[in-house]
Amino acid sequence: MREHPPQRSPEVEVRILDPRLNDWGLPRYQSAGAAAVDLMACIDEPLLIAPQAPAVLVKSGIALNFGDMSLAALVLPRSGLGHKKGLVMGNGTGLIDPDYTGEIMVSVWNRNPAGSDPIEITPGERIAQMIFVPVLRPDFRVVEAFSNETARGAGGFGSTGG
Repeated sequence: MREHPPQRSPEVEVRILDPRLNDWGLPRYQSAGAAAVDLMACIDEPLLIAPQAPAVLVKSGIALNFGDMSLAALVLPRSGLGHKKGLVMGNGTGLIDPDYTGEIMVSVWNRNPAGSDPIEITPGERIAQMIFVPVLRPDFRVVEAFSNETARGAGGFGSTGG
């Protein structure tokens, strides 16, 4: 595997809002190649998520200050929980805007069929992952026609054969 030269990582301030994270573990990358940090359920007692019930917001116990408006975060499901248990994000993907400094909340949903067992979330359980992404904010220019054409053009869903 080819390693990339080290690059300076942006610094993000993290406020610990739930002191139990000091024992459970602060946000960190779980391996040398991990792209995201895990978020933990900062709840006081086990939480049962019924199948097909409305999504539930779970506190993460942290707040962020990006200090840089060209950086945002995405909250994603942990792949193992989604695949093995059926616990996914209630909103698909959560977006943390760079100007939001409140507590990060995780929307969880049990996608299993009605009648299945509920999914139990325990205090301190890793329930989601958060990845940091660059933000590009282009200037928009209103035009009557596009300045160049592409081979695909306006072909929509399935137009490329997939």
